[in-house]
Amino acid sequence: MFDYVPPIDDYRFLLTHVLGFDRAMAETGQEVDGDLAVAVLEEAGRMCAQRLHPLNRHGDEQGCRLVDGGVVTPAGFPDAWRDFVAAGWASMSADPAHGGQGLPFILQLWLDEMLSATNLSFGLFPGLTRGACEAIAAHASDALKATWLPPMVSGAWTGAMALTESGAGTDLALLKTRAAPQADGRYAVTGQKIFISSGDHDFGGNVIHLVLARLPDAPEGVKGISLFLVPKYLPDAQGDFTVRNSMSVGALEKKMGIHAQPTCVMNYDDATGWLVGEPHKGLAAMFTMMNAERLMVGVQGLGVAGAAYQQAAGYARERLQGRSADGARGPVAIIEHADVRRMLLNIRAFVEAGRALGGWTALQLDRAHHHPDAAERARADALVALLTPVVKAAFTDMGFESAVQAQQVFGGHGYIREWGMEQYVRDARIAQIYEGTNGVQAMDLVGRKLALADGLVVEGYFDLIMADLDAAGTILVAARTRDALALLRDATAALRGAGVTATGAAAVDYLRLFALVSLGWMWTRMAQAAQDDSPLHQAKRAVADYFALRVLPQAHGLATGIAAGEASIMALAADAF
Repeated sequence: MFDYVPPIDDYRFLLTHVLGFDRAMAETGQEVDGDLAVAVLEEAGRMCAQRLHPLNRHGDEQGCRLVDGGVVTPAGFPDAWRDFVAAGWASMSADPAHGGQGLPFILQLWLDEMLSATNLSFGLFPGLTRGACEAIAAHASDALKATWLPPMVSGAWTGAMALTESGAGTDLALLKTRAAPQADGRYAVTGQKIFISSGDHDFGGNVIHLVLARLPDAPEGVKGISLFLVPKYLPDAQGDFTVRNSMSVGALEKKMGIHAQPTCVMNYDDATGWLVGEPHKGLAAMFTMMNAERLMVGVQGLGVAGAAYQQAAGYARERLQGRSADGARGPVAIIEHADVRRMLLNIRAFVEAGRALGGWTALQLDRAHHHPDAAERARADALVALLTPVVKAAFTDMGFESAVQAQQVFGGHGYIREWGMEQYVRDARIAQIYEGTNGVQAMDLVGRKLALADGLVVEGYFDLIMADLDAAGTILVAARTRDALALLRDATAALRGAGVTATGAAAVDYLRLFALVSLGWMWTRMAQAAQDDSPLHQAKRAVADYFALRVLPQAHGLATGIAAGEASIMALAADAF
């Protein structure tokens, strides 16, 4: 297996030439320039490459174990976590009011990419903790924030999200976990949750669960759900967190991938908890965490795709097989074969544009938090809301497809464990499922996000894209993206006001079309910026042309499928399946 190489040159190119990082920081008053940002990313890349990547295969093979009711993570993980925390990576983008460093979210997002590329199982620990911190910061009382946020932000304690039950997955209205109020203002939480990532570990410190449950007087459905903070350890008489709460790990899920991540069945038996936010408003509070996690999960797909590409490209340069196209030489490195190049270019066309689109979205999140103008904050926040299901679903779909194509480059060697490619495929698969399946993300985009501000948000986004396409002139990828955008606008107009079945039939194809146009927009910006004869700029222009000629044509097929409506999907009787 080849060493992981952090994509620092690409980050530098995007910050300096494509995304206008310094200008964005000046507008939002954040005192970070491009040089500092690159230096942070370089150090993060070294940590990921040297500390976490070597643990990835070992963690997959050893997995987590349940010993005496507690989780034991693979050897090396507790020490790696302590090193990660000591270096400050856990607190990088967190609010300084709670002990964070307050660095721009774009740096956090690209750190998440490198974490996912080098050790996806490990990367879930800080990602889930960060999401829990955001929910607590946005909705909890000042007293709860003061107690729980500083050690969580620092990484001394970690967080987990406890939503799913065996009978309540996507449909949270069915959940049965109960919370009974106590005389001292706390609550006794009782129930069982499944699929709880980072539910327990042996890193030391506390594990803070955010648990959805119903109060005794709760109305039926999602309007009766409240959110509770339930820690593994409670404070003793001296205020030290040494008292074990009445919650336990019932089992570890046996799963396809991310074996080094403890996915737990959690039992809460009158466990002590505190209400976060208002009674019966828990789902809205939890969505603060879920929306943050959905961006992180999308970047997981991107990270795995980038890592798999590096391995496949390295192998293709060295593997000798077959003869040259003219038959004069052989054996030749398989990088000379057109089909191998096609697979590698498919991956690269996604990864580099996805990295740019993720970075652009992250800058909008920074803008939503820090811009001095309230109207600009609201506009940026709406754009993040629009793009969140796209990043989550498209990046994880394309990330899994990329992992499979990278595995295919290896032929039979990709199917066996030696080269590590089958782990990428197994690990990438979950990202399409958790934090809301990708079908649910597509329905969210079509059913909710297109309607934001009566459609003005999506139309404003399309106008942003069109302005850059017009400015790019005759660049090939700009012209082809302009055609795809026209198809997307037509599909958007056709779906406006459509019924549930019609939107359900079109949603997945629509999200894919939306993503292709967005990636084409990023390739246009990159191709326009890549104007010198350096190897990096030449490569950008070449891959942009490949995307325009070989990937963007998918837009026409997607548009045709959307226009076909729901009739062929609903024609077959349910009992005929």
